Amino acid sequence: MTEFLFPDDSYLQSTPATVVAITPEGGVVLDRTVFYAASGGQPGDNGSITRADGSVIVIATAIHPDGDKTQIVHVPAEGQSLPELGEQVLATIDWERRYKLMRMHTALHLLSVVLAYPVTGGSIGEDKGRLDFDMPEIPQQLASVEEALNQLAASNLAVTHEWITDAEMEANPGMIKTMNVKPPMGQGRVRLIRIGDVDLQPCGGTHVRNTSEIGKLALGKIEKKGKQNRRVSLHFAD
Repeated sequence: MTEFLFPDDSYLQSTPATVVAITPEGGVVLDRTVFYAASGGQPGDNGSITRADGSVIVIATAIHPDGDKTQIVHVPAEGQSLPELGEQVLATIDWERRYKLMRMHTALHLLSVVLAYPVTGGSIGEDKGRLDFDMPEIPQQLASVEEALNQLAASNLAVTHEWITDAEMEANPGMIKTMNVKPPMGQGRVRLIRIGDVDLQPCGGTHVRNTSEIGKLALGKIEKKGKQNRRVSLHFAD
């Protein structure tokens, strides 16, 4: 079982770690990591693993092996050497990319506030993201929606996290905004992300500490993806 460091500190960029396994596909499993593994619409981190001799293994992404949310596999880029079992290494994420993903992920939580419809899907990117809503009609005043979104982002709202048990999560299904993505359960507890007094929902992804870090946002195109499904794109305005 890998110790995940990012749920309690998304700003931690590196950590010393020990290699505990090498997968048949050549992935590296560490006893602890700052890498976020692809899930919930957020892509896995990339970065590097520095070996004791100073050589660097480029990591292309991080994944949960076979859906096992208790482990993270660091996937080396093609042509990389592999460390030895028990080797002491330093795992480091690509911070510039991670920080963009953190800003966008938090922005999408705010989008789910100003468009208060059930969420049917989503995707988080470095420069843009999207949410799919169970929304019968496209809002008429999109400029007002964008203005409300930017007002929230500029409101210096603290972004914090707290934990509840799996049983408490099951007893409070109304907290779940996503219809097709279940909250990260199975480890006995679930993390909630709270944004000021405007939003509280279960989420395993990485976020900024304050909405002021998001920057100015712009709504992109809105597409019809079914009878009531509307895909709303979001971009960084800068």
